[in-house]
Amino acid sequence: MALLEATGLRKSYGQSVIFEGIDLQLAAGELVALLGESGSGKSTLLNCLAGLDTLDAGRVLLAGADLTVMNDSQRALLRRAQLGFVFQAFHVLPHLNVADNVGLPLLLLRRPDPARVAEMLAAVGLEGLGQRLPRQLSGGQLQRVAIARALVHKPALVLADEPTGNLDARHAGAVLDLLLAQVRQQGSACLLVTHSERAAERADRCLKLDDQGLNLDPADDRSPPPRSSHVY
Repeated sequence: MALLEATGLRKSYGQSVIFEGIDLQLAAGELVALLGESGSGKSTLLNCLAGLDTLDAGRVLLAGADLTVMNDSQRALLRRAQLGFVFQAFHVLPHLNVADNVGLPLLLLRRPDPARVAEMLAAVGLEGLGQRLPRQLSGGQLQRVAIARALVHKPALVLADEPTGNLDARHAGAVLDLLLAQVRQQGSACLLVTHSERAAERADRCLKLDDQGLNLDPADDRSPPPRSSHVY
């Protein structure tokens, strides 16, 4: 069964259609890169897949549960347990220190785990910075806090919006390693919005979102992986 299955998605603002006719499946153990020009609707699509934004049409199944028929509270509970989201704008809480920001998903799940938080801080190169406040960090460090927070509770699905956009090559590579480890070792699925060729090269497949819909990137000459997941 696909961890994420979306069919017939349509989203518009007023008279402007952001995307329509979007069908997508992501399977366990798969990292997919989502490409497209700025303003093509990639971030909006991620928000809709997470149930953070409403759709005009279509259905989204996350781990077999239909987000589109749930109320806000039900969607929030499902996201809390099954989803890790890396936002472009980080969305770290300014009044919490780094360790508390990273550990927030575990706290909300009522299973705090300081050792797991420390493990994730070390994994993103922030070991020893757990007591700092967000205002004391650089943009690249804040990006890594957001990534550690998204992965700390070992979610089934990771939606990552330009997670390496503020990072140098060394830290970007480490973050991609971490995302791939989450996918390969934990059996998660990851949809990665990126403009980075290096990140796209490490994905199992690349999709491109444009005014023709969502399709395999024509520049990606790799064969589709031999899995049940695919884009129609």
